[in-house]
Amino acid sequence: MKTFRLVIRLGGLLAAIFVVSALSQAAETPLTDNAVYRNNCAKCHGKTAGGRLFGGPSLVSDKVRATPEDELMSIITNGKGHMPKYGGKLSEAEIRGLVEGIRGGNTK
Repeated sequence: MKTFRLVIRLGGLLAAIFVVSALSQAAETPLTDNAVYRNNCAKCHGKTAGGRLFGGPSLVSDKVRATPEDELMSIITNGKGHMPKYGGKLSEAEIRGLVEGIRGGNTK
C-alpha cells in the first residue's frame, strides 16, 4: 500500500513539473512563435499579429497591450463581437500563454 501511495505522489509531482515547464515555456515564447497562436489566432489576426483587413484587430497595438489581463482572458475564453470563444477549445494555461504574449509584446 505504501508503494502505491508513493507511485501516486511521484506521478502527481511529475505532472506538476510538466505543467510548470509548459507555462514557463509559453511565457518565454514570442506570441507569433506560439503554436497555439499559429493554429488558432493567426488566420484572423495575421502571422505577425498585426491584424487583418476584415479580420481580427492588431494584437501588437498599444491599446490591446494595455488591456487588463483578466479582460483579455475573458475575451479569448468567452469571445466578443466576431471573436469566437475558445474556452472549450483551449486550456486555461494555453489562453494564459496567449495573454502573456500579447501583454508582453513578444512578437518577432
